[in-house]
Amino acid sequence: MLGSNISKPLRESNETKNSSCGFVSVGFPITMMITGMVGNTLALILVYISYKKKENKRKKSFLLCIGSLAFTDLFGQLLTSPIVISVYRADLKWESIDSSGNLCAFFGVSMTTFGLCALFLASAMAIERAMAITNPHWYSNHMKTSVTKQTLAVIWGLVFLFALLPIAGVGEYTRQWPGTWCFISTGDREVRGNMFFAITFAVLGIFSLLVTLSCNVVTIRGLITRCKTKSGTSQSSKQWERLTTETVIQLLGIMCVLLICWSPLLVLMLRMISAQVSFHECNTATTSNHTSSQDVHFDCNVFLTAIRLASLNQILDPWVYLLFREILLRKFCIVANAVSNCTVEDHKGTQPALDALNKQNQDGNNLHKPQHS
Repeated sequence: MLGSNISKPLRESNETKNSSCGFVSVGFPITMMITGMVGNTLALILVYISYKKKENKRKKSFLLCIGSLAFTDLFGQLLTSPIVISVYRADLKWESIDSSGNLCAFFGVSMTTFGLCALFLASAMAIERAMAITNPHWYSNHMKTSVTKQTLAVIWGLVFLFALLPIAGVGEYTRQWPGTWCFISTGDREVRGNMFFAITFAVLGIFSLLVTLSCNVVTIRGLITRCKTKSGTSQSSKQWERLTTETVIQLLGIMCVLLICWSPLLVLMLRMISAQVSFHECNTATTSNHTSSQDVHFDCNVFLTAIRLASLNQILDPWVYLLFREILLRKFCIVANAVSNCTVEDHKGTQPALDALNKQNQDGNNLHKPQHS
């Protein structure tokens, strides 16, 4: 397949370049797979322990969302990372492990499904937080565990059906530089529905990012407003200030991680679509013009970096949503004392139930209590 389109000298040249270039290295997928599995597995264990102990059904909604995100990220890594590592071990020869080409389609479906699912799950949690802050009474009365489960099932189902479109003949999955993974083709307008599928993926991703960012901004604004109205010297007011600072820091972290990890890939995809360029062409780039070849490979490495950043989101999700709460946010809150009058006194005391809108903060703390008992 690919080998028939490249001359033998060029193929050897590219293989030599790939083996000598640290940018294209099996160390990247191995490191990302191990770190991702550790973080997401730990998050799933903590969520499971806390979920079993929760009696309030409304508080279980947050745990379901966090657990679903960790499960999605973990399963996505387990399905794709071993394939990438196998191709590296085969000297970047995809045909040696996938002579039929079916594995490429499977890889593309997995990348699309678990990538969009993670983005939409993040949006669902952002919407839930915004509703809890802006309309706590309605949220307390109407938000049930069954609604959360149905929402999660709809997200998974619709995204999976969308990812299957190329299998049905709408769009195409092709091998991408350096030939170790497959993703949506962005430059082949001759394939039926290819532009529609690629544009839809990018637009859905950007839309999800905007929803998440907007809802988080609404949540931050609502928290700060409520914190000001509850300002005072009472224990309840001090706890409100501390919880507000922690939540604002966490939401800002979530927003930064999503933007850094996903914006480059989604924006680059739209640029490639408008320019009718697909980076699977990097595998067949000509070397007749040395300067042009260097430019092509630079662009290809940029695209590879963008997809690695998107994959990095699967590693950071459990930490920014859950695991870093106890490790870092308390220390950040101490630093924030100077400018926000945030207090962490009596942290080790038992926290009363301040309000239904603070359930997510309390859940994050409760997840770590078994470890200290």
